[in-house]
Amino acid sequence: MSNWRTKIFIWIGLPLIAVVGLGFGMRDVMPAWDAKNGNGTAGTFTAKREDCGRRSCSFYGDWASSDGSKTRNDIILYDEPDSMQIGDTTDALDTGARAGVFTKGGSGTFYLTVGLTIAGFAAAIGFIFVLIRRFTRKREPVPAAA
Repeated sequence: MSNWRTKIFIWIGLPLIAVVGLGFGMRDVMPAWDAKNGNGTAGTFTAKREDCGRRSCSFYGDWASSDGSKTRNDIILYDEPDSMQIGDTTDALDTGARAGVFTKGGSGTFYLTVGLTIAGFAAAIGFIFVLIRRFTRKREPVPAAA
């Protein structure tokens, strides 16, 4: 790898990975963990629309708790079943995730969230190490011109 690419990765890439990984990952680790373990408020998700990107599609819709006391509108369904279609309903858990609810028994989002958080921690530690090394390393004196 060339020297300028390494510098860009160290001074821009590492802090960016740390901010994204910790910023987005940390918020959803516990809700995803709760969903993986079956904890949360049980309810039903109804798919209202499908939003597709390059590689995957996500379903957005409404969720209502089984007892009818809580509702959430226009939220994403994490770990949706492969057979999901617009208008379908599925059992889902509300665990307090900021943007959506989880399909019962789903764990893919948990592993993705944990991976993102670990990458953020690793990038933050790496960047701190680079900063410490940069500011504590003794500099070689520049030879005087003859």
